[in-house]
Order: sequence, then structure tokens, then C-alpha cells
Amino acid sequence: MATRRESSRTKLGHGLAKVLGIKLHYRDPTGKENLTRGESVFSVSSADTYVEEEPTVSEWLREITPSSRQFLLYFWNLFPFLHWIGRYNAQWLFGDLIAGITVGAVVVPQGMAYATLAGLPPQFGLYSSFMGVLVYWLFATSKDITIGPVAVMSTVTGNILVQVATTNPTIPGHVVASALSLICGCIICFIGLIRAGWIVDFIPLAAIAAYMTGSALNIACGQIPTMLGESGFSTRDSTYLVIIHTLQYLPVCKVDAAMGLTALFLLYVIRSGCKYGARRFPNKRKWFFFAQTLRTVFVLLLYTLISWLVNRNHRSKPIFKILGTVPRGFQYAAVPVINKTIISSFASQIPASVIVLLIEHIAIAKSFGRVNNYSINPSQELVGIGITNILGPFLGAYPATGSFSRTAINSKAGVRTPLGGVITALVVLLAIYALTAVFFYIPSASLSAVIIHAVLDLITSPNTLYQFWRVSPLEVIIFFAGVLVTVFSSIENGIYTTICVSVAVLLFRVVKAKGRFLGRVKVHSVVGDRLVNNDGKIGEGYGSMSTDHDSSLRNIFLPIEHNDGSNPQVDVESPYPGIYIFRFSEGYNYPNANHYLDYMVDTIFAETRRTNPDNYPRLGDRPWNDPGPRRGQPAADHSDRPTLKAIILDFSSVNNVDITSVQHLVDVRNQLDFYTAPHRVDWHMACINNRWTKRALASAGFGFPSPDDLALTRWKAIFSVAEIGGSTSAAAVAENRDIERDLRRRLTEADVEAVRNEKKTVGDGITRQRDSRSESSEGGEFDKDLGSSKAYARQIAKVAVVHGLNRPLFHMDLTSALQSAIANVERRDESEAKGVGTGPV
Repeated sequence: MATRRESSRTKLGHGLAKVLGIKLHYRDPTGKENLTRGESVFSVSSADTYVEEEPTVSEWLREITPSSRQFLLYFWNLFPFLHWIGRYNAQWLFGDLIAGITVGAVVVPQGMAYATLAGLPPQFGLYSSFMGVLVYWLFATSKDITIGPVAVMSTVTGNILVQVATTNPTIPGHVVASALSLICGCIICFIGLIRAGWIVDFIPLAAIAAYMTGSALNIACGQIPTMLGESGFSTRDSTYLVIIHTLQYLPVCKVDAAMGLTALFLLYVIRSGCKYGARRFPNKRKWFFFAQTLRTVFVLLLYTLISWLVNRNHRSKPIFKILGTVPRGFQYAAVPVINKTIISSFASQIPASVIVLLIEHIAIAKSFGRVNNYSINPSQELVGIGITNILGPFLGAYPATGSFSRTAINSKAGVRTPLGGVITALVVLLAIYALTAVFFYIPSASLSAVIIHAVLDLITSPNTLYQFWRVSPLEVIIFFAGVLVTVFSSIENGIYTTICVSVAVLLFRVVKAKGRFLGRVKVHSVVGDRLVNNDGKIGEGYGSMSTDHDSSLRNIFLPIEHNDGSNPQVDVESPYPGIYIFRFSEGYNYPNANHYLDYMVDTIFAETRRTNPDNYPRLGDRPWNDPGPRRGQPAADHSDRPTLKAIILDFSSVNNVDITSVQHLVDVRNQLDFYTAPHRVDWHMACINNRWTKRALASAGFGFPSPDDLALTRWKAIFSVAEIGGSTSAAAVAENRDIERDLRRRLTEADVEAVRNEKKTVGDGITRQRDSRSESSEGGEFDKDLGSSKAYARQIAKVAVVHGLNRPLFHMDLTSALQSAIANVERRDESEAKGVGTGPV
């Protein structure tokens, strides 16, 4: 029944194709017979037959359509905590408690400081800190990441609030910040839910480093005026302007400078002292770590105490600027306000905000995952960020993402699971309800010192830059471009610059990818002073090296020009006169197809000669772009060059091809067939790793030899503007003209050959006639030779065919491709020497 339905569908499809004018057998010029290749003749006669089926669209749809089990697995993976929460134990709890309390002590002052960067009251930093660590653990695939306010995102948010305050002054800043968080959270959550976290991979490391360095400079320079007590200019201008204004206003510094500079100095002294102590007393390294981690808390408490002593009698008019009143509890918990006016006010900044939230979090998560020997799921991490920023605004939070400094503290403190974030949330909750009175006296200059101290660690070190230079000098230029744009423009423009330039460099490398012509080198593998045979066994010493049937000898293929760094003293042999091996270096698709093949054709024309130099008997027959030598001058003598016989294409670096790239191959095939007329160029494809690539190439006529009945026609184009018009098109007229001229030339050659054969006699007067054996007789003799060959006498049992016999010129490696090409060329040359027509080989 199923077979009958399939037959009906086939008939229906064939009928529909006929009505629409679709030629189903448009590219089946060889039929299914007489398909052999150098290394598969043995398989044809002595192995089980294997015909490789082409992939189909229905098969592809089945592969990408998720099964019911995959659906269940998708929802199971949306909540990674279910994978480990059932095995939670007391040891894990102890590690999470220590790390959670430590991070909580750090995030409270940092959160309030970063809120001032965002142009918001300090309590909004606490709201964001609480919601980030409370929600993230449910969706986390990283145990180390802590989500909350960060310096760069706070700066971006602050810039947006300043912009909105100019255009829509009636909209409160915290309303805009909550709306921004909700919109960005929805976008990021959607990207994560569709499992498109791979888009982050388009942002290279150099771009991330430039963004972090430029942002750190921007933030640090913007906090120096507050640390010095300067006012009267905007600290959100471009970095270079802020530096200039800071220097201009140095004479008007206030007492705040004493609170800020000494706090910054003390932070660095404590850190340096703890590092020295850890080196000097390794057995007490853990205590020094906690002391170093809590230095921010200690410094702020110390300066808060000083501020209380100085300003307790000057609450209404403090001697230096202090934080002021911080409301107790969640005073701004409400449903976020979202409308067209609010969204349109910051719509242009949404891409930059999303990018900042993405790259900082994913870069940190991947880095700490590698350090602590676990892998993250980028898409699931985006779900965690998205949900956090969606729910946060309901408590008044603004955009939050992963923090580098707090994540490092969390990791070093020994956190065991993502549940440590809940402990941190409890510490923040305690601060929101019990410590707000203490926050009143925190000096603003000391908070700025904390911010400067935190962000300066994000600047890329000179040693890292040197390593960048060693790996890729061009990316160092991209790095400095991003930093300079950030300093002289804005963080957002710096992000766009590095990403766009990086993508442009990637596209340029793809488009201008240069293939390589390969040659053959015979090598030995050695261990010490002993040779290694091909079966992996240790053989004899160097003195036993020979080039005749050495079991340790094998062929490798290296670029002829040695542009891969191989030893230039190694003599790379040409594969065979007239046979070229060409390797694609960076894929083969429509952007680089033309560049690849132009280089290949130019090199072939420069190193070979036309098969028939008299292809243009009259001057007027020559094309305008090949006019030949000047009048009275002889043509250049290239008789020392070989004629083109075959081309082997190495597809080891190619995964997919497209219509444009395959059409370029068809065009070059036609061009080279005309160059080698009356012969055809054999095209061998090696190392094709994708079935769809094989299907595409086979549909264009590759994968099998050129038959005799196509000797006078061009290979059919997939699509060509010149083909429009069918049989009356320009391409068809040109083809018919070439066929008629070729037929006249062949008829003339046949008449001359007939007269020549009548005059030639041998010894006893018997006339030698041109052998007219048929292809079948030739094939019979060829099979007879194969049957008597010693190579097959050793066969004991049946063997399996590696590749399908229906595509004999698709090869598993370069060695088999070269063997096949040489066998076919030698057979054709032998047939021509005997006077036999060249059939498919």
C-alpha cells in the first residue's frame, strides 16, 4: 500500500514537473553505466555494490524537526537546578554560605555606587542586586556568576536617562530604567528560548577586551571629578573632554578629595599587603584572601565612621558630600510603566544595551567555566539574564548582568552551586531593611574611589596585548580602534566600532581567501632513529631507507610554494604533468568563489599550453580578448609546458556550497574544456564531508567522467543571464557556432587521416588501417587486464566500498584522487597512441 502511494506521488510529481517545464534529468549526461575510477575498479568487480543515495528535503526536515523526547528535554533543560538540587548536601551548603555572605558584603556598597553611575538614587542599586542573585540560580548553568548592577551597564543606563531627561523631562528616571530593563530582558530571553546563544560567538575576544578597557577608562575618568569634589561640568561627556575639564577645575577641589584619594590609596595598600602576605605565609592564604575581598567593606565602614564623626552635627549641610537618605524596603515596587513614548525615547540605545548585557555575562561565564572545569550553555544563560531583567523592574530594578569582580570573589570564596546567590540575596535584603540608616553618612567621594578601584582592574594589561600581537597583529589594531572611539566618542560607539570592524575583517578574509596548489612529497615516520611502518610498528633504522616499496613510506601533500611554513628545502614534486591539486583554504561559497577560481585558472594558464595550438586557423577566428601575436611575429613557443589533463579539488575545508559557487565551477569547467579542446578536463573531488555538497556538485555534472556524446556541447549552467531566451539565447547561438566550427575541423582532420592511412603499408604490403574497436571491446580488454593483475590475486574475502559507485570521481582522500586521475590520464594517452577513440574513463 505504501509503495503504491509512493508511486502515485512520484507520477504526480513527474506530471507537475512536465507541466511546469522542469527537466528532472537536466544533469544526467552519463547514464548509470561505464562508471569507473582508478581506485574503485577493484570494488566494482569484487566488492558489494554500494550506491550513495542523495539527501532529500524531506530527510532534512525530519532531521531538524524535534522529536517528543527532544521537546521534553528542552523544557527539562530550561530549569538546570532540577539536575542537581536533589543531591544537595551539607558540604555544598557550607561552601555556598561562605561565598554568599562574602559576595553579599561586597555587592551592597558596589550596588549603591553603581546606581549613582546610572544617575539613580542608591536604593535602586540594592533592588537590582537583590533581584539578580535571587532569580538567576533557577536558570543558571554557571555556579560562579553573580548577576547585579555593573559599571558599564550602569554608565550606559545613565547616559540614556540623561538623553531622556532632555527630550522628556516629565518621565522619572527610574521609570525609564525599569522600562529599559524589561525591554532588554524580553529580547535576551527570546534569544535564549530559541537557543540562538551562538550569536554571541560573532563578538571576538579583541572586541570584548577593547570594550572593557575603553569602558573602564570612561568610567574611571568620569568618577575622578566626584572623588575630588569638582562640579560645574558634565561627567558624561566624552572621556577626553572629562579629562580636560577635570584638569581645568583642579584649583576648585574641595574637602571631598581627602575622603576620596585616601580611600583609593587605602584600597590599593590593603590589596597589595594581602597579596604579599599570601606569598609570604602560604598556610594563611585563605585568611588573606578574605581580608582582600572585604577591603571595600572595611574602607567604606571606616570612612562612614569618619563621616559620622565629622557630619553628625551638620546633617542638613554636611562638610563634604554624603550619600543621604536611603529609603527602607522596596519603596518603588510596582508594575513597570511601558508605553510608546517611553520606548521611543531610548529605542536607539536598545542594541547597545543588549550587546553590553550579553557580551559581559557570556564572556565571564565562559572564562570561569573553563577555569573551574565545567561548561555553560550560552542560550540558557541568556534565559537567566532575560528573566532576571524581566522580573527585576517589578521591584524597581534597572538592567543587570554578570559582574566580573563579584564573580571572581564568588569563585575564590569556594561557592559550590548557584544556590549561593540566594544567600547573597538574604544579605542584600538585610541591608535594605536594617542598614539604611548607616548608609546616610557614606561619603560620595569614597564611593567614587570604590568604583575607580573596581573598574581599573578591567583594563587590558600590556602583557595581554603583547600576547594578542603574537597571535593576530591585526586584532590589536581593532582593539586600539575600539578604545580610541570609546575615549573620544562614547561606549556605545566603541562597541559598534569593534564589532563592525571585526565582522568586516572576517568577511574580507573569507572573500579574499587564496587557495593553494599542492604537490606530493614522500615521507617516512620516525621514532628516535627507527622508522615507523604504515601499520604502526617500529621498523629498521635510517640506513634501511629506500624509495622502492618501502612499508614506512607514504605520500603527503604540501603547498608547492611552501606558504604554510613547511621547510622550503623539501622538494615538493608536481603531482603529474598536466594534473593540478587545488585546496580551498577557508570554505567555498559565493563570496570567495570567484577569487578562488580566478587564481586557479590564471595559474593553470601560466603553467600549461593549449592542447590544440592551431585551434584558430585564421586570424579572424581568434576572439578579441586573445588576439595572438602581432603581425609578422611568431607565436610564443610553450611546447615545454604540459597540456591540462585533470584538476583535483580538495574540499576538506568546505562544509557547504551554494548555487553561485557551483555555477562558478561550471563556468570554469566550460572555459577549461575549450582550452583543452578536443579533449576534456577530468575533475576529481576529494575529502567531501557533506552529503548536500555532494548532491550539489553531482547536480552540476561533477562526480563522473565526461562522456563522448558531450564532446561538442557546453556544460549546462545552473543560472546565467546569457541563457535567458532558451534556444534563441546568446549562449545557445554561441554554442551552435562553436559546434559547427568544431565539426568542420574534425571532418577535415578525418579526411587527411584517411588519405594518410591509405598510403601507409607494412612489410608484406598489407595496409595498416586505423583500429576501430568499440568501447565494449576496449572495456573487455581492460577488464581482462584487471582480472590478471597481481594486485587482486591476494584477495581472500569480499570487501566493502567506502564511497558510492554512482559518483566515481568523488574520492575519500587526495591519494586516491591522484591515483584515479593518473590512471585515467594514462589510459586515455594509451588509447590515443593505439588510435582508439577516448571514451569515458
